[in-house]
Amino acid sequence: MSDEETAIRTTYFSIVGNTGLAIIKGLAGFLGNSYALIADAIESTADILASLLVLFGFKYAKRPADANHPYGHGKIEPLITFLVVAFLVVSATIIAYQSIINIETPHKSPKAWTLLVLGVIILWKEISYRIVIKKGIETNSTSLKADAWHHRSDAVTSVMAFIGISIAIYFGEGFEAADDWAALFASVFILYNSYLIFRPALAEIMDENLYNDLIDEIRKVSLTVEGVLGTEKCFVRKTGMKYHVDLHAIVNGEISVKEGHDLAHKLKGTLRSEIPKLDHVLIHIEPNK
Repeated sequence: MSDEETAIRTTYFSIVGNTGLAIIKGLAGFLGNSYALIADAIESTADILASLLVLFGFKYAKRPADANHPYGHGKIEPLITFLVVAFLVVSATIIAYQSIINIETPHKSPKAWTLLVLGVIILWKEISYRIVIKKGIETNSTSLKADAWHHRSDAVTSVMAFIGISIAIYFGEGFEAADDWAALFASVFILYNSYLIFRPALAEIMDENLYNDLIDEIRKVSLTVEGVLGTEKCFVRKTGMKYHVDLHAIVNGEISVKEGHDLAHKLKGTLRSEIPKLDHVLIHIEPNK
């Protein structure tokens, strides 16, 4: 199975899981008088929309290169990640706003049985995070990693809700707002997490030099090609789940233009064979001194 197909299947997993949880949280929050659970449901709903965007991005990125996009369509992935972050920020803002209103408005404490619901949710969201982040690392997908952090942030907000509800139930009268304070703290965590997701996507869009380990591997593999005496400049940028490389290879200055041309093709083929995550590889031949 290709990285793209793995990413798409994992995204379907996120969509189905978040849909079920949004319904469960919303009902439990409404029936159990817990705004922290309702806030959780709001975040899960945002997660569904975000996962749909990620799914669209993966399918769009699979399109082959064309005249207008000679390097393919992989750059859609960090752009989708920006939209995912926007959903997180909006949901965090809504949760914070409603939490403040609820803190200022007297209301009943949440029902004790909501703790059981939250316990199951926390366990499931942490499992979901581990599944999706593993696939994100395997496929080298920024969007999939962002989707994984949706699961982790959901787990953390559920933990905060669990703590808030526990305080409200245990201490009783006068602590009814503990549930709402938990939702407010959760919104702050979501905003912080949004930045952690946003930063790598921005680096990808800006083609920041973040791939020293990969550059070292490229240089090492290049030296295994007969005729390549060394390497000079090596620039790497990420596009979707693949990397584009510009490499200056040092060769014997006495060889013919055709021999240099053939050697460049051999080096390119070797690099793409030995390092499958490479896509476009541009080789510039440099004569040795």
